[in-house]
Amino acid sequence: MVHSAYDSSELVPNFPGKIESVVTYDSKLLVGCSDGSLRIYSPEPDSPDRVKPPYVLEKNLTGFAKKPIVSLEVLESRELLLSLSESIAFHRLPSLETIAVITKAKGANVFCWDHRRGFLCFARQKRVSIFRHDGGRGFVEVKEFGVPDMVKSMCWCGENICLGIRREYLILNASNGALSEVFTSGRLAPPLVVSLPSGELLLGKENIGVFVDQNGKLIPEGRICWSEAPLEVVIQKPYAIALLPRFVEIRSLRDPYPLIQTVVLRNVRHIFQSNNSMILALDNSIHGLVPVPLGAQIVQLTASGNFEEALSLCKLLPPEDSSLRAAKEGSIHIRYAHYLFENGSYEEAMEQFLASQVDITYVLSLYPSIILPKTSVVHETEKLDIDGDVSYLSRGSSGLSDDMEPSSTSHMSESDENAALESKKVNHNTLMALIKYLQKKRYSFVEKATAEGTEEVVLDAVGDNFASYNRFKKTNKGRSSIPVSSGAREMASILDTALLQALLLTGQSSVALELLRGVNYCDLKICEEILRKGNHNVALLELFKCNSLHREALELLHKLVEESRSSQSEITQRFKPEDIVEYLKPLCGTDPMLVLEFSMLVLESCPSQTIELFLSGNIPADMVNSYLKQHSPNMQATYLELMLAMNENAISGNLQNEMVNIYLSEVLDWHADLSAQQNWDEKAYSPTRKKLLSALEGISGYNPEALLKRLPRDALYEERATLLGKMNQHELALSLYVHKLHVPELALSYCDRVYESTHQPSVKSSSNIYLLLLQIYLNPRRTTARFEERITNLLSPQNTNLPKVSSATSAKSKGGRGTKKVAEIEGAEDTKVSLSSTDSSRSDGDADEFVEGGSTIMFTEVLDLLSRRWDRINGAQALKLLPKETKLQDLLSFIEPLLRKSSEMYRNCSVIKSLRHSENLQVKDELYNQRKAVVKITGDSICSLCHKKLGTSVFAVYPNGSTLVHFVCFRDSQNMKAVSKGSQSRKRS
Repeated sequence: MVHSAYDSSELVPNFPGKIESVVTYDSKLLVGCSDGSLRIYSPEPDSPDRVKPPYVLEKNLTGFAKKPIVSLEVLESRELLLSLSESIAFHRLPSLETIAVITKAKGANVFCWDHRRGFLCFARQKRVSIFRHDGGRGFVEVKEFGVPDMVKSMCWCGENICLGIRREYLILNASNGALSEVFTSGRLAPPLVVSLPSGELLLGKENIGVFVDQNGKLIPEGRICWSEAPLEVVIQKPYAIALLPRFVEIRSLRDPYPLIQTVVLRNVRHIFQSNNSMILALDNSIHGLVPVPLGAQIVQLTASGNFEEALSLCKLLPPEDSSLRAAKEGSIHIRYAHYLFENGSYEEAMEQFLASQVDITYVLSLYPSIILPKTSVVHETEKLDIDGDVSYLSRGSSGLSDDMEPSSTSHMSESDENAALESKKVNHNTLMALIKYLQKKRYSFVEKATAEGTEEVVLDAVGDNFASYNRFKKTNKGRSSIPVSSGAREMASILDTALLQALLLTGQSSVALELLRGVNYCDLKICEEILRKGNHNVALLELFKCNSLHREALELLHKLVEESRSSQSEITQRFKPEDIVEYLKPLCGTDPMLVLEFSMLVLESCPSQTIELFLSGNIPADMVNSYLKQHSPNMQATYLELMLAMNENAISGNLQNEMVNIYLSEVLDWHADLSAQQNWDEKAYSPTRKKLLSALEGISGYNPEALLKRLPRDALYEERATLLGKMNQHELALSLYVHKLHVPELALSYCDRVYESTHQPSVKSSSNIYLLLLQIYLNPRRTTARFEERITNLLSPQNTNLPKVSSATSAKSKGGRGTKKVAEIEGAEDTKVSLSSTDSSRSDGDADEFVEGGSTIMFTEVLDLLSRRWDRINGAQALKLLPKETKLQDLLSFIEPLLRKSSEMYRNCSVIKSLRHSENLQVKDELYNQRKAVVKITGDSICSLCHKKLGTSVFAVYPNGSTLVHFVCFRDSQNMKAVSKGSQSRKRS
């Protein structure tokens, strides 16, 4: 016997007759006897104990029935007593007056009553009849069906009826009488049909109780295996009580239907169910099985280690004892969890801890190897109502976790090795169970902690005080203090810290990494120490990141990058400089100085990614340049180059000027080195000089005047020419290309750039630059005289009105000799140029003492320019500049396309003139047609001004052709308008 579910007591001793049936009504026993009498027993009135009193005879109704009263049933909802004897009769309670007798039920051997619908079904011989109670004294027959054999037992199951016929069970459809077989009942015991509280059925087959649904389908939830084939079975939740030949057996209705109690009573003939007890009818006495209080049963089951049965009984406690129920369930879950944990069922133990709602620190106390953060929360000790719980809390009982570290002994016997392996296996299993437990608890903990933090932020925003909050703050190096409340967030910190350690101890580094990447409350100090000790670098980076310790994270990441670069051996994970760039991206908006500091470490190794970081992060370029200038000047030019290449608008004029100055400084150093070695070549180009020339030509944000002052007098002529061009000093720039560099192609390219940059707004302004080059070719002496002096005057302090940057080369300047001369040349179309100045036999440069190369006219270059750019040069002006001795044959390549273009233009203009003349004629013709309008005057025509008939008077017609007026009226109206206009003018004067 597991525990005592029922207490047996004798209710009626020394019964005088043979008992056939027993029912209870209120506190009375109604006993049907074999002689047809009905004996009524009631509790002895003087007994103070009304639970188990001895019963005394109150009334003996002799002749209640003519034959033995086979069955009795109290219909409480209708206040009726149903009896089966010779027939089926209904008696009113409590008077026992017979109100109806179903004569057709004469000879019936079994019946069943449907309380919900008031249907009576009984079996007589091989017939099954169904009657319905009409609510008064009568019954109405509904159906009658034939069955294969005599019915031994029956029971309503929903709309159907389950019949036990000899050795098989059938389901009878109460509507149409259709029969369906279930299974055979066996040979040792008669068929037994018992209704369950859930509406299902329990059918007996030998010593096994089989569960079926209302349609006779088997329910695969187990079988009740009785010790012997039962004679009768009564269901009283949560137990099934079976009358066996030698004793009464009580089993649980919960799978696997264990044996609960055995009651040994001899000669028990029948077992009946009452409201709150079982009635046993013996040969000459009546006994009762009174349920033991659930609380006492729970204590018994828990003490004997039958925890699941105890928990199932807890659910049956009445609703008003909800607090008691919760306390008992929690206590049992804890005891059960410790029992399972000690026996190696770790996951099942954690399920019980989870169900007990015990504090997680209680569970973590079983794992000494898990380091927990110190908490300011004082948790109440779990109050267990079962003795011995405290012993389970000792760490000695869970000594499994103490062996987490491998033994330091190098020499172990084979048995010791096996024991160590087994210990590791056990430790792994315990930790895996803990992980599942913590993961199931984590969602609610994190949700509460997040809500608590959000509430504090809201209250801070509205200026509320936190006197009601017992707040504690922990400070971490490198970050501001983060408030940690004494409630949900501390518990979340304990949980996440323990979970992280358990994941690492079981080798689940990837899962630990996912934990740190999400919202977590891991304790920084403990987790940092553990992760460093285990070399979990990626997880440590995520720990720093989630705690906003970006400096520590970047220092660690830089260290890992350096180790990956220097290490030659294979390592688990290599880190690259790009990883630092990726880490810095989210920090650009919050901590740009930290981004600049650590970006210097990777700028040389991955410059394009770093510059893209600065651009995407919207870090001010001036700030980046200033930081580079101070900490990494060798990368300053690289940054500005990439910055300009990626986004030209992102670099300001100051930065462009600084970039050009950096290039120029490098070029000047390079020039100085070569000059010292006497190896300088004006046509030599280093990579930096190429960059300098490209920058001078491509960008416009620098100061050309300042750069021009830094150039040497006897070198870097191409740079000087480009700068002079930016200052609109085209004559000087072209003179450098022609007379210093001796590269006419560069001069021509220069003119093309100037011409194309103007987008040809007019032929007059865009063609002058070629005339300027033409004049330089025709009069080299004048353009080279006092060349350096003119540049010196250009850069003198008094000449302060020069434009620093020029994007339109045709703009006119007001200061300096050079600019004035350019203006005069660009206006050559309106100025008469003396051709004698280009005569090869004369020289107008009497004051010019410097002539380079001894050449006078560069005639070949002149002809080449005219032939290649004839369409961009004003032909008339160009011919005026040429010497008189120039042969037409030499100008054929210039004049021929020019004349062809002029002729074509003349023809086109003639065609346009003819078209315009034709259009004019068409307009005149249309005007004549419009003036041919006819106006018809009749006797009814009225003047629009005086509203009188026109008659034969002189009239006038308005231009619309329909308005007619007297000529006199029209003249008067015109005079009135003239007078009014004159008066208004006088008033204004």
